[in-house]
Amino acid sequence: MSTIKNKSTVVDRAKQFIAGTSKHLGNVAQVKFTGGSYTPAEITSKLQLIVSLREGVDAAKATTKARLAAEKADMPALHTFMGALVTFVKATYGDMPEVLTDFGIHPKTRAQPTVHTKAAATAKRAATRVARNTMGPKKKAGIKGDVKGVNIVPVTTTQPTVSTPNSPNTGATSTGATASPTTGPTASPSGASPTAGRTAGLTPNAT
Repeated sequence: MSTIKNKSTVVDRAKQFIAGTSKHLGNVAQVKFTGGSYTPAEITSKLQLIVSLREGVDAAKATTKARLAAEKADMPALHTFMGALVTFVKATYGDMPEVLTDFGIHPKTRAQPTVHTKAAATAKRAATRVARNTMGPKKKAGIKGDVKGVNIVPVTTTQPTVSTPNSPNTGATSTGATASPTTGPTASPSGASPTAGRTAGLTPNAT
């Protein structure tokens, strides 16, 4: 018989073998296999046990599933109820440790440190401060930074230049010919030639 891994298949085959044994081996006195001898009733009993065990497991799974669902639904409210009861008991019998013990409540007691423990803790804190270079406020205030050779460059602000419009009298410089004022004829002194007067004004005296 081949190995059957599926449990449902095992149960189905056991049921079929029960039916086959009843039909074909019912009149046989002994059936010999696997080094043993079995009656048809013994064969049927063992096969039925396979069916019964699987049915019991399936029923237990169904029951367990239902109970787990009930626990999931009811337990939150029950936890809240129990927590309120614990609070009530602590408030009522908080100064009576023996009564709290009867309820399964054991108050935490803080052990007083010994002199040796305190000294060891103090030494450990001091060693930790040294290792971490930890300083108190006064020591920190006494430490100042030392800066040398610092050049201070003043920052100047450039004032904006405001341009003023040209005066209407100045106007734009014309690129054309500039008209010069016309001078009229100059009256020369008596006995002097007009041409001589103009020449004297333009030519330096070569004396």
